[in-house]
Amino acid sequence: MDSETNNQSIVPKKEPNDFIFGRVLGEGSFSTVYLAKDIQTSKEFAIKVCEKRHILREKKQQYVKREKEVLMLLSKHAKTSAPFFVRLFCTFQDHSSLYFVLTRATNGDLLTYLQKAEKFEEEVAQFYTAELVHAVEHMHLLGVIHRDLKPENILLDTHRHILITDFGSAKIIPQPPFLPETENSDGTARRSSFVGTAQYVSPEILTDKRSSPASDLWAIGCILYQMLDGNPPFQARSEYAIFQKILKLEFQYPSLFPSVAQDFISKLLVIDSKERLGAQDFGGYPSIKNHRFFESIDFDTLYLKTPPWPTKCRDVAELASEVSDPSEFLNTEPGLSGQQLSKLLGLQLNDEPSEQSRNSAPTPSKDALTSTSSANNVLSQPMKKGLINFPVNEQQLQARLLQQQETQSQWHNLVDKKLILKQGLIDKRKNVFIDNWTKSVLCRPI
Repeated sequence: MDSETNNQSIVPKKEPNDFIFGRVLGEGSFSTVYLAKDIQTSKEFAIKVCEKRHILREKKQQYVKREKEVLMLLSKHAKTSAPFFVRLFCTFQDHSSLYFVLTRATNGDLLTYLQKAEKFEEEVAQFYTAELVHAVEHMHLLGVIHRDLKPENILLDTHRHILITDFGSAKIIPQPPFLPETENSDGTARRSSFVGTAQYVSPEILTDKRSSPASDLWAIGCILYQMLDGNPPFQARSEYAIFQKILKLEFQYPSLFPSVAQDFISKLLVIDSKERLGAQDFGGYPSIKNHRFFESIDFDTLYLKTPPWPTKCRDVAELASEVSDPSEFLNTEPGLSGQQLSKLLGLQLNDEPSEQSRNSAPTPSKDALTSTSSANNVLSQPMKKGLINFPVNEQQLQARLLQQQETQSQWHNLVDKKLILKQGLIDKRKNVFIDNWTKSVLCRPI
């Protein structure tokens, strides 16, 4: 049995200016993930920057706190044969943001390759499912339920082994793992808030029962189905319709679906969480690992193997969007500078201003920079070194962005020459019914 290790210690007392920030790797409702390089060691990381005002506005304090607790727990109890998690190296904060310094996954996420390949060969699906099972077993033994397992949250490292990420929806079980949760400590029934993603959410979460480790086992079944078919098992036009199919276990296997994999998935996609394969196991998942689907797998040496690769994904460089250009960090100052903000807004500058032009750039007027709602704090606050320090005149910056927006955004004609700083779909939820709205953050015209 593998001994627990803690090879990478938490690094104390870091700050934004200890890193050079590169491009944006991903965005959430209250956070942005940047590629970054440690100035001292030249090592590259993914730094998740969470804006405090957005956390407070969206009441996500517990999500952020929980993610940090889970990442620290997984880092503290790292297991040699299950290095399949994004690692937390350190955290720090400034007056406006929280910073999580995380493992940089150089090969993107599993969904990207699945979309390119359309579906995986059985050998590929078997290998990645085995790594996922081994990782989830270790995670559950530590008392952690992920609750949002999906291909987007399964990253790939340099050698294409999995790295599970995004623990904002996770839950730490205060009681022995592998026992279904039903009541609070005082004996009263407990409701669970909706968490997860529609296509992978387990039926017990939809029926207001508490999630358990078996909820992650359901998600594993959905992910394996998707790897072999190309699509998740439960599909419909709306989330509500997807939920109804899940509750009725309404899905079908294609005619050429591998029979052994079908048997394995059918034992995981069971409405009653206690009846799922592995749900009654104690101290691990022997019933899952002993299934015929894994008969050629040695779980303890998976991390030493070279992962099989989908035939249609041989050109890794084409898909690995996270591979950095050697020149990416050249001529970039430490901290979150204006160059990084320009990248966040989608601006690609062909020429870099000189140091003299930076120093002589006029201060933007309030009329030019006053913005609506949450955007006003982004552009109208006093400039501070290392945070937001635009490399070009503000009016020139807005003019270039407006020109780009006019040709690329379908919403340009609807915003009366205002600059769209950020936009995205928001869900207006009532029970399980959802209306989709497009929300944009605007800046007044120049």
